[in-house]
Amino acid sequence: MDEEYDVVVLGTGLTECILSGLLSVEGKKVLHMDRNDYYGGDSASLNLTQLYRQFRPDQAIPAELGRDRDYAVDLIPKFIIASGELTRILVHTDVTRYLEFKQIAGSFVYRDGKISKVPSTEMEAVRSPLMGLFEKRRAKKFFEFLQNWKDDDPATHQGIDLDKDTMNIVYEKFGLEPGTQDFIGHAMALYLDDDYKTKIARPTYDRIVLYTSSMARYGKSPYIYPLYGLGELPQSFARLSAIYGGTYMLDKPIDEIVTDADGKFVGVRSGNETVKAKQVIGDPSYFGVGQSAQAGKVRVTEEGKVIRAICFLKHPIPGTDDSDSVQIIIPQNQVGRRNDIYIAMVSSTHNVCAKDVYVAIVSTIVETDKPEEEIVPGLQLLGPIYDKFVSVSTLHKPTSSGEDDQIFITRSYDATSHFETVVDDVHNVWKRVVGKELVLKKREVEYEA
Repeated sequence: MDEEYDVVVLGTGLTECILSGLLSVEGKKVLHMDRNDYYGGDSASLNLTQLYRQFRPDQAIPAELGRDRDYAVDLIPKFIIASGELTRILVHTDVTRYLEFKQIAGSFVYRDGKISKVPSTEMEAVRSPLMGLFEKRRAKKFFEFLQNWKDDDPATHQGIDLDKDTMNIVYEKFGLEPGTQDFIGHAMALYLDDDYKTKIARPTYDRIVLYTSSMARYGKSPYIYPLYGLGELPQSFARLSAIYGGTYMLDKPIDEIVTDADGKFVGVRSGNETVKAKQVIGDPSYFGVGQSAQAGKVRVTEEGKVIRAICFLKHPIPGTDDSDSVQIIIPQNQVGRRNDIYIAMVSSTHNVCAKDVYVAIVSTIVETDKPEEEIVPGLQLLGPIYDKFVSVSTLHKPTSSGEDDQIFITRSYDATSHFETVVDDVHNVWKRVVGKELVLKKREVEYEA
């Protein structure tokens, strides 16, 4: 390991792999290392052997679950918003050539004790049990207002200023009921809690427009999902990096982040080898309290912890029209919580499990010292559960920008049900590392598949 690199990247989570791919395209000499023997870090997709080894090392894998290689079970459940920022990055980098996507069949919301589909067409909206007749008219006017809004045409503003008025004011203007606000804020704008209502309306407007344009793109739901699991995403960006000269090392212990007398990054030690580089990027787990020199580099985020329960089912989720894949959002005030509970389900049609098995993941931000009790409302919607793997993860973020010591740390994967916050972090880290905004440009290089 005598040569010097521009950047060493630690961990093969999606954030890190996107960054190493983009930096390689930019002409940087990148070395990418991971202590695991598989790609994806915290955002990996595991086969049965890996899954049981991680959660229940002493238990034999039930034979009736089928073949090991039929499984690619996501550790962190997220879907891709069809018109979202991750889709743009996939298209602009041409990483889509390595991936196949399938649409998620439906998006549902839990209300008044039952699951209802989030309407994807005008016809579904008219029939939806989520709103009464008069409320449907008010909601129609609200959505027409959003659709017709033009920044430079005050006639479309109806007296509202998206950059000054709060979302509460907008809701009041159209007389929307609390239940409708719930469904708009949580199932469409995809907020985890109600804090957005007291903030300016513009971000919520942007989120709803993103949701509706993604819905219009494919119908049925605004989400797409890669065949063979989310672990395919980091691997595809790793390929991109390799094409541009990036070097990958899996199953490589990271023993020390080496700094000089001033605390500035100089290299990474693995065993008795040290690789030198100008900068290091890594996920928070590589800068933990265990390495005394790096203690204080990361801290717990405002959300604190996330609980996730991976559940194997032998049937689709009841009340979802036998859909092979769904997202169900349980808004917090439906179950007396501060944060929403999410359910994401995929199945063999996505090549992530054996036929007649369904993988549902229930997750939420932890609010008490009994996290498993907090996800019970989600688990109860699944019907009989064949097997369940529960994890509680502490979420971390960096304490500094990294510009002084050239140590750049990414954020843990949050509780949101999509990748938009992951891409926000990519943009944020890129700006800190490179010193300028990330501009997505179509690559001009031709290469062999």
